[in-house]
Amino acid sequence: QVQLAESGGGLVLPGGSLSLSCVVSGGTFSSLSMGWFRQPSGKEREFLGSISRIPGMTYLQDFLKGRFTISRDNAKNTVYLHMTNLKPEDTAVYYCAAARDYCAGYGCSTRDFDSWGQGTQVTVSS
Repeated sequence: QVQLAESGGGLVLPGGSLSLSCVVSGGTFSSLSMGWFRQPSGKEREFLGSISRIPGMTYLQDFLKGRFTISRDNAKNTVYLHMTNLKPEDTAVYYCAAARDYCAGYGCSTRDFDSWGQGTQVTVSS
């Protein structure tokens, strides 16, 4: 049974940076593709990007390029979301998700992922 646990959320000023981590247990992490989503309060969950197992190809939504990056460390069973130049509209609960198959495109959705973490709150406010 695959389990995921996000961490690293918190309150940050506009223009600041924050890195989120997601530790995976109960499965073979290196065999899993990983994705990041976010869900603003009162809105639907939004796909941000994904990273494949090995060699770790990444996909990132166009509106996040230049600010967000996704990486993974298979030795630590961890996937990361590095966020810079944060804006108030980035405020949301951020989720990581796992899948056996790699989905890389703007059309990826929650249905393309099998396991989910509980989420971590990111608030960008002055």
